[in-house]
Amino acid sequence: MLETNYELATFAGGCFWCMVKPFDEQPGIIKIVSGYTGGTKENPTYQEVCSEMTGHYEAVQITFDPTVFTYERLLSVYWQQIDPTDAGGQFYDRGQSYQTAIFYHNEKQRLAAEESKKQLEMSGKFSKPIATAILPAKPFYSAEDYHQHYYKKNPDHYGRYQLGSGRKAFIEQHWGNNYGE
Repeated sequence: MLETNYELATFAGGCFWCMVKPFDEQPGIIKIVSGYTGGTKENPTYQEVCSEMTGHYEAVQITFDPTVFTYERLLSVYWQQIDPTDAGGQFYDRGQSYQTAIFYHNEKQRLAAEESKKQLEMSGKFSKPIATAILPAKPFYSAEDYHQHYYKKNPDHYGRYQLGSGRKAFIEQHWGNNYGE
């Protein structure tokens, strides 16, 4: 159960390993869980989600204190971790389970997500349209333990993945090193 003032934010940004570290240890971030959402099967496994048969996205669910770290700040960090113009996945991870999406938990979050997407589109930072979906939150299922905080458990592999996938170079090219590795 959430503390009274805590809220949830749920973001799909391709491989969920890469979506934890940028949010972790920020002030007001209480917890980050890697998992699956948006699909039809209850309690899917990683293998089932990767099979593209469940409709789930790899995602992170963040418990945060909005009086310390606002949802708008979370959105800003989120946009700086993805290629929002790629409708087919993220970097070398392809398929529906690796597509980007913001899953809103209430009307205020939906409006903030829509506005942040509009601002990103109007910024001219990208020459292609923003493809990230904004969808109502659905049940969220925690991923297997070995996926949780992967960057801490396997820092060498995580670093090679960030570099080899092209994510790190993309973030540095478009955003500098603000929230990248």
